[in-house]
Amino acid sequence: MSRRKVFLSYSKADKNAVDDFCEKFGKTFIRRGMKMEDDLINSTDTDYVMAQIRKRYLKDSTVTIVLCGKCTWSRRFVDWEIQSSLRRSQFGPPPNGLIGIQLWKSYNSVPTRLYDNIQSGYSKFYPYPSSHIALWNMIEWAYNQRVNQNLIVNPRDRFSYNRSCE
Repeated sequence: MSRRKVFLSYSKADKNAVDDFCEKFGKTFIRRGMKMEDDLINSTDTDYVMAQIRKRYLKDSTVTIVLCGKCTWSRRFVDWEIQSSLRRSQFGPPPNGLIGIQLWKSYNSVPTRLYDNIQSGYSKFYPYPSSHIALWNMIEWAYNQRVNQNLIVNPRDRFSYNRSCE
């Protein structure tokens, strides 16, 4: 069973749940992505921020998992990370496979960019995995989906600010 390099995208409000997820499933994948102790990219230039996300965190990942909590859908960095994950490059690696995972049963809202790709068939939204094998199968599905770049939907303007979430 091979371990894929996975970029985790999430809202900082869900840090404890994300830490629990990583503790429980950390041996199923190789984690890539920002951690709360990382330096934030302090800039208002979204093109610069996007380039830094790709350079620092996405560089060698092959799958992006969006861990969906109550307000994940409203966070601009999550939107930017998804957009960057779906990038297409003529000479670079293929875009990441993309899936969403529900952190709690009551949270069904997904970021709009993820939703667009679920609708197109490029991505899927899963309930919280019941086992390492279940998560591994989700990751493998996303990894294999990268050959279907024609299904990627990524034309939305980037969020310029966080949306309001109650």
